[in-house]
Amino acid sequence: MEQLDNKTVLITGGSKGIGYAIAETLIKQNMNVVLTSRHLAGAEKAATNLNKLGPGRAVGVAADVRDSEQQKAAVQRSISEFGALDVLIANAGLGHFVSVEDMTNEQWNETIETNLTGVFYSVKASLAALKKSKGYIITIASLAGTNFFAGGAAYNASKFGLVGFSQAIMLDLRKLGIKVTTIMPGSVSSYFAGREPADDWRIQPEDLGQMVMDLLKMPARTLPSKIEVRPSIPPGS
Repeated sequence: MEQLDNKTVLITGGSKGIGYAIAETLIKQNMNVVLTSRHLAGAEKAATNLNKLGPGRAVGVAADVRDSEQQKAAVQRSISEFGALDVLIANAGLGHFVSVEDMTNEQWNETIETNLTGVFYSVKASLAALKKSKGYIITIASLAGTNFFAGGAAYNASKFGLVGFSQAIMLDLRKLGIKVTTIMPGSVSSYFAGREPADDWRIQPEDLGQMVMDLLKMPARTLPSKIEVRPSIPPGS
């Protein structure tokens, strides 16, 4: 893609955390940002804050990735606001971390539907527009997509699946001129799973924003298809 001016990016789960940090980085590159959240108030508040940064423009949209029709509506809103869709950042995700013995059906289904099926819905909704723009799909997976751990049955399953899905669609879509990359962060300083953000040893959300920008500026001939990201010096190292 290389030139980001006036390109349009749709970020699922973009009202806070990693999604918001990516939006903040890209709007400063004069990209137009459509960010989604399940809650309209959160999406609109995030967009208002982003519009103070510019020079790009931001719009907040209520959309649940578990609803395919809502993903189609978010894509159409992107096109109606900005004329095209150039980038999809499939970022929305959640985690329930309990033993399989204690996990409920609802926790399992919510995790798989959000972290895996939701990405499928977002990708399917975006494909026609991305074919036109020769665009880019970036999925936010996790190191949990290759490293399993106790209490991670649903989360590991969703992220292992997401990594496999992302790599398979990369092979499907590159012949259409669409790039696909999956980013697999380790510990990130955010509110994910009830943790508190802090300026500590963990990866900072803005670091992932920088990574996304660098990917979008990569020469068209080159595709980093899967990127594992770790804290440089975690505790006990």
